[in-house]
Amino acid sequence: MTNRPTLIGILILQVLCAVFFLGNILSSIIGFAPLNWQVSEYIELGAAFGLILGVVAGAIALRRTRAQNAQMEHRLRAASGAFFELLQERFENWGLTPAERDVALFAIKGMSTAEIAVLRSTSDGTVKAQTNAIYRKAGVTGRPQLLSLFIEDLLDGADLTEQRQPPAEDP
Repeated sequence: MTNRPTLIGILILQVLCAVFFLGNILSSIIGFAPLNWQVSEYIELGAAFGLILGVVAGAIALRRTRAQNAQMEHRLRAASGAFFELLQERFENWGLTPAERDVALFAIKGMSTAEIAVLRSTSDGTVKAQTNAIYRKAGVTGRPQLLSLFIEDLLDGADLTEQRQPPAEDP
């Protein structure tokens, strides 16, 4: 019941069931009965079965979606943790001071020099001096290159998140 054609078939069946029930109600209101009552009862029975089948398929799809969502959230947490560990490792290897670590983190987050200065209660000149020291220690010429170092590490080290993942469940 997981493949696309089956789900599409169930959806079509549900639409036909809804159309039948609406037609049946309208024919009762108008007083027009195109089918004898026995055929109508069999069709209603099939339509009800189709609707129940749709509910079951929907419940299964919801359960699988929730399981996939939980797995993706776990992967995101693992990737976030891996990125933070990577940041700390790089900062330590470069010998950044605690203030430089803060500035580097804010810079990687995309904050401007003025925003970093306000957050750290320092002057723009101090932040500029600290960013220049960070770039020198990291061996880069600017913020885009600094950020690209981490992106490259994450792309090259894709196994960082896989080490933390639980075994995949088959819902």
